[in-house]
Amino acid sequence: MYVNGYLLSVPEDKKDAYVAIVNVFVEVAKEYGALEIFENWELEVPDGEQTDYRKAVQAKPGEKIVFSWVVWPDRRAGAVAHEHMWEDPRWDNLGESPVDAKRMVMGGFEPIVAYRKE
Repeated sequence: MYVNGYLLSVPEDKKDAYVAIVNVFVEVAKEYGALEIFENWELEVPDGEQTDYRKAVQAKPGEKIVFSWVVWPDRRAGAVAHEHMWEDPRWDNLGESPVDAKRMVMGGFEPIVAYRKE
C-alpha cells in the first residue's frame, strides 16, 4: 500500500469550485486504481505557537484548510497514475483552480500502522 497526502488551503467562498475539481479527481483516480480517497474540509484547526496547518501552507485570511489523501495498491501504481491522470480530457473544462498549488504540501508515504474497523 502507498499513500499520497496533501495539505492545502482554499478560499472559503471557493469551496464549491474546489469540490467540483475534487469530484473529477475522484473519477479519474478511481480509474487509475485508487483504493480510497479522502478530501477533508476544515472544521477545527487550531493555531499553533510555532507551526500549524495554516503556517504550513501559508493560508491567507478567509481560506480553509483541506487535508486529503489517496491510497494506492503500491508505490508504482501511484506513480503511474500521477504521471498520466492529468492528461485526462475531463480536466479541460473545469476553469481556473481555486488552489494556489505553490503553497500545497504533498508527499508519498508507506503506511507503518493501519487500523480500520470492519
